[in-house]
Amino acid sequence: MATIGHNNLNAKLVLLGDMGAGKSSLVLRFVKGQFLEFQESTIGAAFFSQTLAVNDATVKFEIWDTAGQERYHSLAPMYYRGAAAAIIVYDITSADSFTRARKWVQELQKQGNPNMVMALAGNKADLEDKRQVTAEEARVYAEENGLFFMETSAKTAANVNDIFYEIDNLEGETCLSSREKSAPSLWSRIFFVFPIFWLGLKLDVFQAGVC
Repeated sequence: MATIGHNNLNAKLVLLGDMGAGKSSLVLRFVKGQFLEFQESTIGAAFFSQTLAVNDATVKFEIWDTAGQERYHSLAPMYYRGAAAAIIVYDITSADSFTRARKWVQELQKQGNPNMVMALAGNKADLEDKRQVTAEEARVYAEENGLFFMETSAKTAANVNDIFYEIDNLEGETCLSSREKSAPSLWSRIFFVFPIFWLGLKLDVFQAGVC
């Protein structure tokens, strides 16, 4: 879920994908601008945060980088449940990695937040000579399933910031649209606020909300 308050947006984002696809490398490049040639496998999940300034608002991504090993699969719902956005990462040099990414998409479509913004990231784009998954194949799949698609390289930083900024833009649109559709009427707000103030509590329902 994404929470809005005083022109600030907190958005939970999860990265999913096969082991070795480069999820941790993408997050490390985005958050710290670093790339490690030898990245240790994530155990369970790792947490990062990064704040972006967008127009008149700031967006804080609460990023969960999940482990790709099969033995940790059962833990994944703990991290993608309630997420506002997900990046499903595959390795362009591995057809099996792409197959696994498609399974993650299917799982999110069935069990994830119905308003979740989903991105498909074809990582390791710098290894063109070892490519097994064409960009066209991935692009068509993404379009058919309502995802946006980019090829990235954590090593060269190609499109890494771009994919997070695009998620930010789409998440903002989704959140605002959701709030407009579900916004309570003025009278319902009045009747909701009155008993709260009667109890002596303070709640700024006009400035904060969850989408």
